[in-house]
Amino acid sequence: MAFRSREPPPRSRAPAPTTIHDLGEDLILEIFLRLPSLPSLVRAAFACRAFLAAVRSSPAFRRRFRALHGPPVLGVFLGQDVTDVRSYVPLRRQSDPGFSAAARGSDFFVNRVPDFLAGARWHVVACRGGFVLLFDWITRRIAAYNPLTGALDLFPAPPAGGGELACHGYHMVPCDCDEAPGSFRVVSLFRDGSQLRAAIFSSATRAWQILPWTGEAPAQQLVRRHKLLTGPQVEGRVYWTHARRAYCIVLDTATLQFSSIDLPAHLKGQGHKYRTGQTKDGKLCIVHAMELTISIWLQTTDSGGADQWRLDCVIPLDGEILKVTKGSPAEHSSLQVWMIFDGIVYLSTSETSGGAIKLRSFLSFCLETRKLEKLFCKTAYNDFYPYIMAWPPSLLGNN
Repeated sequence: MAFRSREPPPRSRAPAPTTIHDLGEDLILEIFLRLPSLPSLVRAAFACRAFLAAVRSSPAFRRRFRALHGPPVLGVFLGQDVTDVRSYVPLRRQSDPGFSAAARGSDFFVNRVPDFLAGARWHVVACRGGFVLLFDWITRRIAAYNPLTGALDLFPAPPAGGGELACHGYHMVPCDCDEAPGSFRVVSLFRDGSQLRAAIFSSATRAWQILPWTGEAPAQQLVRRHKLLTGPQVEGRVYWTHARRAYCIVLDTATLQFSSIDLPAHLKGQGHKYRTGQTKDGKLCIVHAMELTISIWLQTTDSGGADQWRLDCVIPLDGEILKVTKGSPAEHSSLQVWMIFDGIVYLSTSETSGGAIKLRSFLSFCLETRKLEKLFCKTAYNDFYPYIMAWPPSLLGNN
């Protein structure tokens, strides 16, 4: 009986392992959409040339990412004098190491911004589009400085004269980051009696454009004796709230035309207890603080197409404040609203002791989720300017 030897079947060649480099751009970008923040996206995009090219080649992806992820607040400038080391407070997020990586090697104490005269001191007057806007009262120079990239733009303040009696702050207006990365305009409002004029600096033309004085409008006649408070930028408009009257002066940065809008009548005389701002979808809103309760007002349109204010909700925050701060009721007697940006309200609590007001905690409150978070504690402050990371120019462009 003959036996046949059995040869083992030929081994099939194992398939080559699939790596992330085998993925197409569409799938890579879908993965990137699930990253937690812009700082994390920056870290991922610079891992290799293919990832960077995918992000740069897709404006649609960048629009989707901005819609899904709120603007990343890296820290807060508290005092106006940035030579004081207490003026900048970083916000630490252990769950997202991208924030620490973004701030590594940065210059938030503006050590690289030169002083032109002995004793000159830079003061923070605005933060927007990745820039800190600084003003030196001695030399009357302005610096637009990006502490992450080191980009610095120095230019003189708008020329004073023509009877301008008061300057109501400066606004940083970034240009579209996809079309003109790193470019910006600076808007300042001047008052002469009841008349207003704006001065606008463009980083493209390197010059100030001085608008003509406005004629007297009924609402603007009230400006003569009272202060205008620097307000927000919403949908291409800059707002200045009257300190004593319930209305806002509005400048459209596209048409460069002034207008005014009425606010809810009960806000008259309470200019320091509320702020106007924008919701996550870019709509105008008001948050009014009374003791430890906030009222939220939304601007809506009636059946005739006219704008009107609607009280959306009244939210007591005393219980949530004690929960997130782990403090006692005596430590938190009142709230102050500092800013509303992209649907996030920035507030601080304070206590009154011996007739003096002492700051306790800075908080953030999300209008959409109603979530209150503690940011940090600070007892000395002058003003509040959140620093929001902008898209790096290296991630923009389609080439």
